[in-house]
Parts: sequence; structure tokens; C-alpha cells
Amino acid sequence: MDHVDRIIAQWNKARPDLDVGPMEIIGRLSRLTSKLRGEMERTWKAHGLNAASFDVLATLRRSGKPDGLSPGALLDLTMVTSGTMTNRIDQLVKHGLVERVPNPEDKRGFLIRLTEAGFATIEKAVVDHVDTQHRLLRGLTSAEAKDLNRLLKTLDERMNSESGANSSD
Repeated sequence: MDHVDRIIAQWNKARPDLDVGPMEIIGRLSRLTSKLRGEMERTWKAHGLNAASFDVLATLRRSGKPDGLSPGALLDLTMVTSGTMTNRIDQLVKHGLVERVPNPEDKRGFLIRLTEAGFATIEKAVVDHVDTQHRLLRGLTSAEAKDLNRLLKTLDERMNSESGANSSD
């Protein structure tokens, strides 16, 4: 019996009238998220990064745009607020990992581009990040990992469609 099992057993005893089945799934997801995040944070830290800086560097690297991305494009690809993105960019500029360069398509704007140091950092960090993720999921067979991914994707899609339907109410 693990921690979540004990909590569910206590609720079943204290409130047998409640169906706490979802609490079991959400509790496990929450505990796993914390463990997964902690392991990934150790990997990022080994490269002088945190979740936010890794996110921006990885977004720039995977975008396939060597000239950089506009702050708006970064916002769209990372789903953070403009104030948060400005802070992230400022910190990365300060550490020499990205630079602001004029946008040739918009004379008033600029692009965010990886510096050589930023490129080298994300190249090493993403390899270690992927290795960490493989290690974390080693306890699942390939079929189990595919099933879990499919189920999580289904849940996410259904939650998104339900929240979309409810937001117009």
C-alpha cells in the first residue's frame, strides 16, 4: 500500500458515500509530476539552467529559425505572459545565452536569437534532458508508455473541449 492508497482508504472509511476514485488518479499524477520535475530540474541545473531558461532556449533551438524568433512567437510557443517572457529574455541576455537583434521584416521590432554560448548550452542540455526522461520512464514497457501517452492525451483533449464548451456559458 503506497501513500495514495492510504489516503484513499482513509477517505473510503471516513466518507464511504463519496466516490474518491478521481482523487487516486490525480494524487498519483501530482506525486509523479513533483518527482519528474525534481529530476529534470537537477539536469537543467547541471547546465546552469532552470525550467524557464531551458524552455526559452529549447524553443529557440527547435524552431528551426537560426535568425531567431520574435517575442510574440516565443509567447505563442511557450504559453507564458508577455511580462514573464520579457523577464526570461532579460535574464538570458544577461547570461549571454540569447541576444536581441533587429527584425529585418519589422523595423520597429527585434528577434531573440541564440548566441554561440546559448546554442552550445542547449545542445548539451537537451541531450541530458532526453536521457533523464528516458531514465525516468524506464519502468514502463514501450507498449505501456504508448498506452499511458494515449490516455493522457485523451484526458487532456477532453478537458480542453469541456473547458471550451463551458467558457462560452
